[in-house]
Amino acid sequence: MPKLSLRIPVLLLAMLALLAGMWAGLLRLGWIWPPLNPLLPVEHGPLMVSGFLGTLIGLERSVALSMTAVPRRKWLYYLGPAITGIGSLLILTGLGVFTGAVLIWIGSVALLITFSLILKRHTGLDTAVMALGALCWLVGNTIWLARAPMYQIVWWWAAFLILTIAGERLELSRVLRIPQQPKITFGLIISLQILGLILLMFAYDGGVRLFSFSLILLALWLIYYDLARRNIHQGGLTQYIAVCLLSGYFWLLAAGVMGIIFGGVTAGFRYDAILHSIFLGFTFAMIFGHAPIIFPAVLNVTMRYSSIFYVPLILLHLSLLLRVGSDLLLWFPGRQYGGLLNVLALLLFLLNTIIAIIRGQKESGAPPT
Repeated sequence: MPKLSLRIPVLLLAMLALLAGMWAGLLRLGWIWPPLNPLLPVEHGPLMVSGFLGTLIGLERSVALSMTAVPRRKWLYYLGPAITGIGSLLILTGLGVFTGAVLIWIGSVALLITFSLILKRHTGLDTAVMALGALCWLVGNTIWLARAPMYQIVWWWAAFLILTIAGERLELSRVLRIPQQPKITFGLIISLQILGLILLMFAYDGGVRLFSFSLILLALWLIYYDLARRNIHQGGLTQYIAVCLLSGYFWLLAAGVMGIIFGGVTAGFRYDAILHSIFLGFTFAMIFGHAPIIFPAVLNVTMRYSSIFYVPLILLHLSLLLRVGSDLLLWFPGRQYGGLLNVLALLLFLLNTIIAIIRGQKESGAPPT
C-alpha cells in the first residue's frame, strides 16, 4: 500500500478548500462575516469544484493507480491532486489567485492523463465517460483562465462531476449485466450533454436547455438501471448508499426540469436553484453515499456504519428544499437560511465521518498503514 504520508496532505488541502468554499458561499448569500481575503466570495465556485472535488477525485484515482505501480514511482501519481490542492490554497489565502488557477489547470491536465492510463488498462464505456468528464474539467479550467463568463464555465465544471459520477455508477453496475441497448442509450445521452456544452458557448439559452434535457434523460436512466434501485430494499450500509444515490438522482432530475423551464439564466435566484440542485443536491448526495467506500480506500482505515449517517443526509435535502423553494419564490431570507443549513449539513457529514473512522479503528484494533 502507498504510504499515508503521500495522501493525507493532499486530502487536507481538499478539506481546506471545502471549508473556505463554504465560507465564501455564505458570504455570497449575504451573511456578514469576516471575508478572510477580499476576493474569497468570488472564488466560491472554483474552491468547491476544483479545489475540493477536483483534488478529491484526483486523489481517489491516484490511490487506485498507485496500487499497481512500482513502489519508488508511486509518488508520481499524487502530483496532479497535490498541484490542484496547492493551487486552491493560493486562491483561498489570496496569495496568488492567477497562479492558483494555473496550478489547478495543470492538475486537470494530470487528471486527464490519469484517465488515459486507466483507459489503456480498461477500455469501456464507463472509463471513457469518466475520461470525458476529466476533459470537461480541463476545458472549463481553460476558459476560466481565458476569463470567459462564469455562467459558461460552470456548466463545464458541472459536466465534469456529472460524467465522473455517471461513469463510476456504470462501472459499479457491471454485476447487473446491463444489455447493450441501454448502454447505447446511455452513450447517446452523454453525447447530447456534450452537444449542449458546445452549443451554450455560442447560443447560451439553447445550449443550457439541451444540456438540461440530457440531465433529465440521464437521471431517469440512472434511476432505472443503477444498482441503487435493487439495493434500496437491503439493510444497513447498502441501503444507506442506495438512498443517497436515488435522492441525488432526484436533484439531477429537478435541475434538468428547471433548466428547461428557465433556460439560459446567468445570475440570480433561478440560476442559484439550478446550479445548487446539481452541485449540492446531486453531487454531495453522491459524496455522502460513496464516503464509506472512498475514505477507507484513500486512508486505509475502517469506518463503522451507523444510522446516524442519515442525519446529515436528511438535513442536506431539507435545507436544499428550503433554499431552492425560496429561490423559486424569490424569498431572500429563506435562501439565506437554506444556505446556512446546507453548510451545517456538510459540517455534520465531516464530523460524522471522522467519528465513524475513529470507531472503526478502535473496533478493528489496527492503526492506518
